[in-house]
Amino acid sequence: MKFVLSTSFNKIDEIKQLAVAAEQAGFGSISFSDHVVNPEQLSTPYPYTDDGARRWPEFTEWPDIWVMIGALSSITSTLRFSQNIFVLPERNPFLVAKAISTAAVLSDNRVDLSVGVGWSADEFKLLQQDFKTRGRRTDEMIAVMRKLWTGEYVEHHGEHYQFDRVEMNPAPTEAIPLWIGGISTAALKRVARLDAGWLTDLQSSAEIIDSIDQIHQFRAQQGLSGPFRVMATPNDAYEPNGYGRLADKGVSHILTQPWMMYFGPDATIEQKIESLFKFADDVIQPMS
Repeated sequence: MKFVLSTSFNKIDEIKQLAVAAEQAGFGSISFSDHVVNPEQLSTPYPYTDDGARRWPEFTEWPDIWVMIGALSSITSTLRFSQNIFVLPERNPFLVAKAISTAAVLSDNRVDLSVGVGWSADEFKLLQQDFKTRGRRTDEMIAVMRKLWTGEYVEHHGEHYQFDRVEMNPAPTEAIPLWIGGISTAALKRVARLDAGWLTDLQSSAEIIDSIDQIHQFRAQQGLSGPFRVMATPNDAYEPNGYGRLADKGVSHILTQPWMMYFGPDATIEQKIESLFKFADDVIQPMS
């Protein structure tokens, strides 16, 4: 099992320190959350809380993920970079493909792509992208970007994107691993359809295992069998035994913020760094 550090709701200066410490402590990856703007008023309730309220306070820092990865790749050497999650369909596929491929090249292919279709109609409107077609466009954008990442002349004539022969460089020299985030039936079907990994929300172990079983069924319908990557954030497992039970059911990665277990949400940067090494002693090393 591999461990991924979530940097959600942390300031940029702290993220730089956390990345270096996470690599030293033995984390396999570091992950970033994604919002372009934070509207004062929402027309779409936040879907992952009972009351529709957001999980973060106003004026939380949301650094651009690809700029952040470019910067962190220069001060780390083994740490991989992921997202929880990147809202792909509120962007232009050419600009996203260029940013991701550049980050992949700068980091020596240490980039994963974890995408979701998004929930905030307000952000889609501000970024001038259609909210209603975001699911279908996500599938097509992935196909477009995979073509562009070959570095060769490619063309595409699809439902939402059409272009004649172009080439985009620099191109990554290795395939960029794809993960799909989300807990809806549509998201689980997308995991199977694209033969991708799955990124959970903050869920119970039972809910995670149930979704894994559903994905296996959807994969079978696509003619796929065997294990697939699962990055889980369980809300009821915090130690090797609990993580081990999830590993037995197919979870390959755990996304976590160790300071929440040891110090709570108001931890200082010093406590956050301390928690990474304590988590390494308590969990990562015993499970390695």
